[in-house]
Formats: sequence, C-alpha cells, structure tokens
Amino acid sequence: MGTPRFFVPTGLAPAQVGETVGLHEAAAHHATRVLRLVAGDVLTLFDGTGGEYAATLIGADKRGAIVRVEGFLPIDRESPLSVTLAQGIAANDAMDYAIRKATELGVTSIQPLVSARSAPLPSGERGDRRIGHWRQVVIAACEQCGRNRVPEVLPPHSVTEWIAAWDGSGIMFAPDADRSLAALAQAPGPLALLIGPEGGFDAREARAAHARNFQSVRLGPRVLRTETAGVAILAVLQSLWGDWR
Repeated sequence: MGTPRFFVPTGLAPAQVGETVGLHEAAAHHATRVLRLVAGDVLTLFDGTGGEYAATLIGADKRGAIVRVEGFLPIDRESPLSVTLAQGIAANDAMDYAIRKATELGVTSIQPLVSARSAPLPSGERGDRRIGHWRQVVIAACEQCGRNRVPEVLPPHSVTEWIAAWDGSGIMFAPDADRSLAALAQAPGPLALLIGPEGGFDAREARAAHARNFQSVRLGPRVLRTETAGVAILAVLQSLWGDWR
C-alpha cells in the first residue's frame, strides 16, 4: 500500500512546515480505526489547491488525530486537457460511479444536469445533502488517485439552461451518431462532455445541444450505460489529447 493520503478542508500553507495540525473527524477515524495508523507512521496531506505535504502522525485518541507537517512538495497530477463532465443525474450508485471514475480520469469539473429523463433530485435539504455527498465522493477519489486539485461539483442546472450558458466546445455521446471520437479534431479551450441520463436526452434537449455546436459521437456498436459512457469517453480523450499520450 502506498502512503495514505488525507484531504485537509481547512487549508494548508508551506509556512506550516514543522507545525502540527489536526485531521478532521472522518479522516482521523479512517486513519486510526480503518487503516490502523499509529504514531510515527507517515502520510500525505493535501487541501485541493495544488501540491501536497509530507506529514507524520504524532498522536491519536478518541478526540481525533494530530499530525506534524514535514515538508511541502509542489506536485500536481493534472491533465493538460480541461474537461467538464456534464452528466445527466443518474440513480444513486450510478451517479457515484460516474463521478468517482471521472475524477480518477482527470476531469476538471462536474456539472450535474436535470433533464426530462434524469433521476429525480430531491429538493431542499435532501437535495443539498446529495450534492454534498457527491463532493465527498470527489474528495475520496482524489485521496485514492493522487490528485492534489479537487474537481468542483457545480450546482445542478437544467440541461437546456446549462447548454445555453456554456461558452466552450462540446461533445455529446449519442449511440446513433455517425462519427467516432477519433474522427474529431481537438477543440481549443475548455471542453464539455455531455452525457445523457438513463434513457438519453429527449429530442428538445438534443436539438439544444446541436444548436450550440455540440458534436455527437458514438463509441462502437454497443449501447453504454450512462455511468459507463463518460468514463469511456474520458479515457479516449486522455489518450488522444491528454496525459495518456
């Protein structure tokens, strides 16, 4: 197992090298109760703004865990390709999977979309909790995969409103499209990857995307699930234009 990594939501700074900081409750629990780390064990901290910090666990009890910051490493593992995953909201497990794997594959931000066929997003406090859960999924994925910048999970929007406001280039997955990803030229600037929910986009939503010059692409002869499509396309994009070349 590699060095355990923990997100520090309160932020860190190189000036804190040599100082002690406390892990937040969930991280302390994972470090001491799940991973069974003890005083003297080494770990890595990051706060999502870039770079990471070598640290040593110096004490833990029922109240939490204290670590000493040993040094700052200006390491980033970000792709040069800026991609927003615009994902039609899917059922719980499928949405978690899409977000987790997109984070591992280097996505820059995640835009949940409400569409005619998307899974319902609860209103009020329940909806806020679900968005908060997605943000925790992203953080956990960054801890696992080594990213030191945390992709933003943006507030949900209706698909047509978001498409109208998007000012970059875009790709839309459509099983019946007549072009493959390999046939596209790399577009300059930010790129949006538009993935429909289970059942796909309806005709009005697809027309709105085409009107904003989103390019429809297919991935072979098989119909992919909503949580699989974004992962597959991101892998191809990183191979064609990103940091997998």
